[in-house]
Amino acid sequence: MSTSTTDTSVAAPGGRPRPTPPGSAPRPPHKRRWPGRRERLGAAAFMAPAVLLVAAFLLAPFVWTVYRSFFSDTRTSPFTWFDNYARFASDPALTRSVQNTLMWVAGTVVLPFVLGLAIAVMTDATRWSRAARLCVVLPYALSGSAVAVVWNFMLTTDGAVNQVLTTLHLGSLTHGWLLTWPGNTIVMILANAWQATGVAVILFLVGLQSIPPETLEAGALDGAGSWQQFRHIVLPQLRPVSIIVIGMSLVNGLKSFDLIWVLTQGGPGRATETLAVSMYNETFLELRPGAGAAIAVVLTVIVLAASWLYLRRQLDPKGE
Repeated sequence: MSTSTTDTSVAAPGGRPRPTPPGSAPRPPHKRRWPGRRERLGAAAFMAPAVLLVAAFLLAPFVWTVYRSFFSDTRTSPFTWFDNYARFASDPALTRSVQNTLMWVAGTVVLPFVLGLAIAVMTDATRWSRAARLCVVLPYALSGSAVAVVWNFMLTTDGAVNQVLTTLHLGSLTHGWLLTWPGNTIVMILANAWQATGVAVILFLVGLQSIPPETLEAGALDGAGSWQQFRHIVLPQLRPVSIIVIGMSLVNGLKSFDLIWVLTQGGPGRATETLAVSMYNETFLELRPGAGAAIAVVLTVIVLAASWLYLRRQLDPKGE
């Protein structure tokens, strides 16, 4: 007994079904691909302006800066390979600039984080919380130049700090706060922390208010004290906010410029320069655009690498 393997889905001339050759699979129905392509083209059209703007104002200048960093500072600008980058090892001013940048990164990350978290926790449910928050957040509304003017009034040799110490008969503690390294860098980091703590307080308050009170009540019922609740319940739930605060502080510390420039202009003797200030000084004051471009490239690489390493670690669910 034989079994017919013909397929009558294809019609022959005259209306009769045309048999399909044995062993051949039936053709799948034709799918319309044009709607999918049209959606992709529409998405690309919407993204094109943003991509073009990023390429024009970010990528193209960065590529030109990298290209310029391999040329000397003369008018003919001969190709010098890595001579501009080698100055980081031979120029004491750039070596000190790297040291100051590391100090700024450490100070601008640790101080706003610790102070912002402490102030947010202490003012979260107190009677005078609104007034305290206003006093802390208000400096963040000021520009870096305005903050520098205020602190310059306080830190000069005959400024408010030394006058107060003299009035309190503590003249032995008076000091030229902006004249010697590393003290001048430290006081500028404190001035920056005075301004940057405000945004950290705001973010931590938002994080604290998003913690369900049931979790704290459950911890109290289990016998956890205030410190244990803060360490094991509050801090883990503030991790997303902590990522934002530390990431913002990290980037701001690496690119600090306005506060330093108004207070000391990188002096005395380029002792307080960071990489951002050195980039400006080399390019526009010393008229060495090749060296300034090399500093800009190094600073960009440091910012991107530090941000990527930190975010990669913090956003990892295992924290590894």
